[in-house]
Amino acid sequence: MRITPIYETLLKLRTGQVRSSDLSRACLDAIHDPAGEGALAFIRVYDCAKDIPANGPLAGLPISIKDLFDVEGEPTTAGSTLLRHSTPARNDAVVVQRLKSAGAVLVGKTNMTEFAFSGLGLNPHHGTPRNAFDRENARIPGGSSSGAAVSVTDGMSHAAIGSDTGGSVRIPAALCGLTGFKPTARRIPLDGVLPLSPSLDSIGPIAPTVACCELIDSVMSAESCSPVKTARISDVRVGVLQGYILHGLEPEVARAFQDALDVFSRSGAKVESVEFSCLDNILSANAKGGFSAPESFAWHRSLLEEYSDEYDPRVLSRIMRGRDLSAADYLDLLAARKRIIHSAQSAFDGFDAIVLPTTPRVAPRISDLVTSDAAYFDANIAMLRNPSVFNFLDGTALSIPCHRPGQPPVGLMIAGLAMWDKKIFGVGKALEAALTEAGCATHCAGSKALEQIHR
Repeated sequence: MRITPIYETLLKLRTGQVRSSDLSRACLDAIHDPAGEGALAFIRVYDCAKDIPANGPLAGLPISIKDLFDVEGEPTTAGSTLLRHSTPARNDAVVVQRLKSAGAVLVGKTNMTEFAFSGLGLNPHHGTPRNAFDRENARIPGGSSSGAAVSVTDGMSHAAIGSDTGGSVRIPAALCGLTGFKPTARRIPLDGVLPLSPSLDSIGPIAPTVACCELIDSVMSAESCSPVKTARISDVRVGVLQGYILHGLEPEVARAFQDALDVFSRSGAKVESVEFSCLDNILSANAKGGFSAPESFAWHRSLLEEYSDEYDPRVLSRIMRGRDLSAADYLDLLAARKRIIHSAQSAFDGFDAIVLPTTPRVAPRISDLVTSDAAYFDANIAMLRNPSVFNFLDGTALSIPCHRPGQPPVGLMIAGLAMWDKKIFGVGKALEAALTEAGCATHCAGSKALEQIHR
């Protein structure tokens, strides 16, 4: 099923072919459809079926936000139940302010892994929305921004805003056949966003195409809305990252990834292997819980004294890993990260982008993970393994779909180091167009829509 790129929708809004109230009402109808996933994908729904003046880069576009973002006058619950009676937010998060100022219509807050601490998307408190692919077998949507991705695939929003600490935007995008973007973290303020790991947290969009993500990113970062020029693919040098990130690929992932590399080569891109000698050092640096365990424990410790029995036990076990990490361990981790980033700068020099599979597996069934702790934690480690590399490197990364129509969704990650964001958008649009031309499951916004919307 083709999901309409937001540029096409915005063009219809600006030319009067559709009203914002019609779009919002259609999203609300999808959310409230008893046969749909709205009750599982959303924690809070807003009465938003009203017309918005046609000004601002996102004017009239229905967007969902993850249940991590402050909205004035309501508690921010982060997919939990223990925060439902917490103090209401005094102000909107900065990101929410910027979306509203750009004319976006907020349809609601989406479900998520409790406190964003898993890459699978399961939530024992609010339930887990099913992936639109193979819904009969109830597969995971990916996490932690689970409801965010399902809100887009099911027409309950036209784009979604999530957070990405170890892949929480890119994983659900990959497993649901969407595009997700993790920016250089410092570009988008985290004020008013409930933290998981401040050293790694970033905010990004899930949307149909690279250009869609680029526009929303420009709003959230308060940067120019003029799109980056699409790279000429014959000028693009792509590095295929080697090492453990290619280990244990399921057949569907391995086949889709290799097909994508073949498409890029035939299209004129220079596709070369890239060795990063310090890649394994990321695993050893994170062996005691990485940044997420101690930083989440520091935030949660007062709540844990009174409400530990209300946490998802699988989330709680990961938070508690941070309790025994010493200050010396944490300082060692900071120093290791600095050394590894420096090594990556040398290894990736001369490449326009680094590519790898977003996840090594396609979406597993929810039931298999609910009933087995071993299966849950094995799948969680697998899903987080590849995307978390570029959080550790303080980098930027896209995930775009690279599977064939009718096949399980597979994501291709297009990544780079800090502040490579614009370059990654330009390369990402070129690689996306090549995959579209080859018949893979991506869909670019039409050039006429892009041209008209920026006049």
